Amino acid sequence: MKNKNIQDEVKSKSLKDAKNEINDILNKLEKNGVNLNESIDDYHKLIKLNNHVDTLFKKRVKEISDLNKKITNDKK
Repeated sequence: MKNKNIQDEVKSKSLKDAKNEINDILNKLEKNGVNLNESIDDYHKLIKLNNHVDTLFKKRVKEISDLNKKITNDKK
């Protein structure tokens, strides 16, 4: 799978879907007898999924922070 296709596929995933795929890849990598080239591809996808999850969390933190500021300002 080309890098661009992986990026597009990863960016379209929900937090839950990304988490599930991360767990699937980790389970696969932990098994014995895994093909090295396939493991490298899986590892790269794992990194991209992790970065996507991190981006989603940062977005949520910002949304919560903005909402908290709005609530605080409304109380004044």
